[in-house]
Amino acid sequence: MNLTVYNTFTRRQEPFRTIEPGKVKMYCCGVTVYDYCHLGHARSYIVWDTIRQYLKWRGYEVRYIQNFTDIDDKILNRAKETSSTMTLVANRFIDEYFVDMHRLNVKDADEYPRVTEYIFEIQQLIQDLQKKDFAYATDGNVYYRVESFPNYGKLSGRRLDDMKSGASGRVGTKNGKFTKKQHPFDFALWKSAKPGEPAWDSPWGRGRPGWHIECSAMIHSSLGSAIDIHGGGSDLIFPHHENEIAQSEAAMNEPLARYWTHNGMVMVDGQKMSKSLLNFITIRDLLDGKWFMHPQPVDPMAVRLFVLQAHYRKPLDFTSEALITAENSWNNLKDALLFGPRYGERFAWQTTSSSLITEVVEKFQISGDDDFNFSGSLAVLFELAKELRREANILVHEGSTQKSSVELYSQWQTLVSLAHVLGLDAIPEEKTHNTDTLSASEIEVLIQERHEARKNKNFLESDRIRHQLKEQGINLVDGKDGTRWHRG
Repeated sequence: MNLTVYNTFTRRQEPFRTIEPGKVKMYCCGVTVYDYCHLGHARSYIVWDTIRQYLKWRGYEVRYIQNFTDIDDKILNRAKETSSTMTLVANRFIDEYFVDMHRLNVKDADEYPRVTEYIFEIQQLIQDLQKKDFAYATDGNVYYRVESFPNYGKLSGRRLDDMKSGASGRVGTKNGKFTKKQHPFDFALWKSAKPGEPAWDSPWGRGRPGWHIECSAMIHSSLGSAIDIHGGGSDLIFPHHENEIAQSEAAMNEPLARYWTHNGMVMVDGQKMSKSLLNFITIRDLLDGKWFMHPQPVDPMAVRLFVLQAHYRKPLDFTSEALITAENSWNNLKDALLFGPRYGERFAWQTTSSSLITEVVEKFQISGDDDFNFSGSLAVLFELAKELRREANILVHEGSTQKSSVELYSQWQTLVSLAHVLGLDAIPEEKTHNTDTLSASEIEVLIQERHEARKNKNFLESDRIRHQLKEQGINLVDGKDGTRWHRG
C-alpha cells in the first residue's frame, strides 16, 4: 500500500515522496491571535493534527511547525479597544488557543514560532530579495516586484496578465491615497512605522513586516529552505501561499514545498461563516452550548469526529442536525472504546499487549493512504465498534459473550489503537489527571532533560518526556527563546 496525497500545486493526487526518506517536514499557517478561535480554526487544526498523527503512525518521523502571527492590524486594533498592548493581547489569545485546542484533543505542534521572534530573519530575507532585484524600497516601505517572478500565479492558477487587465488605473493610488508601488499586485514585505504602533529598526527605517514574508522566514529558519508539506485553509491559496512561493523560490532557488495541501471551508447552516451574517461561532461557545441553533453543550470528541467524517478538502457545513448525528455516532464509538474498562475484569484480561487485527488495520490504512480519507477509516472503526457493542449487550443480558476473551481483547485493542491515531480517545470519568503533582522546579528539570535529548537528536526520549508532562497536565510550547509551559 502506498500513501498518495492531493497536491494543490499540480492539481492531482500523487505518491508521497519526502525530501529525506522516512522524515516529514510539515508547516501549517497558524492563527492571528486577536480573538477566540472559531469553527474554521477547529476544522483546520483538527485536520492537520490528524494528518501529522497518521504520518507518525505510518512510520514517519514528523517535525510539525505552526506559527503564531502576533503582530497585525487586528491585534493592534484589539489592543486599542481594550486599552491594552499588542503583546498582552497576543499572549492572552495564544493561551486561549491552547485551551480550545486541548479540549478538541489537538496535540501541540513541535514548535510555535512567533513573528516578533523572527524580525532579524525576516529582514535578512527581504535584503536577499532586494539584492536579487525581486524587491524595491520606497519611503520606508519594501515591496516585492511581482513581474520579476515569471511563474507568479502557478499555485492558484491565476495569470498575471489576466489580473492586470482588471487592474487598470490602480497603480499610484490606494483608497484614494498616493502609493509608490510599481505594479498593482506588488505586495509589502516591510511597512514603514505609523505613529503609536510597535516598530523595529531596519535598513529602510523603523517599521514592521508584511504578512506574507513572515511565514517564509519562519519556515526557512525552523525547517530549512524546502519542506515536504505546507498546509492551510483553501482561503490562503491566494494571495498568501502564492506570495510565499514567489518570495521563497526567488530567495532560495528551489521549490518551497513538495506538497501544498488545503482544507475546505466551513459553512454554518449552508452559509459562509461571517460576523455580518450573525453565524460566527467560537469553539468554546459551541462546546459550552452557547450557539443559539444548538443550545446544549457538545462533547469535544463529537466535534472532532464530525470534522473527520468529511474529507478534509471538501466544504464542511455545521448544522444542529449534523452535530446531533455526530454526537450519537460518538456515543456509540465511545461505548465500544470503553469496553475494556467496563468489562475487562470479567475476562481477567492481562492488559499488556496483543496483536491487532491485521485485516482491520489494512482497511483502515487503505482509506488513510488515499489522500487522508479519514471518513473511510472511521467507517472501519464503526464496524468494529458495532461488533463490540453487540457483545457487550449480550454480556449484560446473558452473562457471557459469543466470542472468546482473546478475540474480544484483540478487537478492543485494535479499536482503541486506531481511534487514537485519529485523536478519538475515550477516557473513563474516574481517571483524571492530578495537575499539581509536579512542582515548577521539577517541571523545569524535565524540560532541560528534554532539551538535552533534542540537542542529541534523541527524539524518542524527547517525546517520552513531553508525554510524561502531558500526562500530568503540563503542556509545552517550543519557541525561539526556549520552551514555555502551562497547566491545563
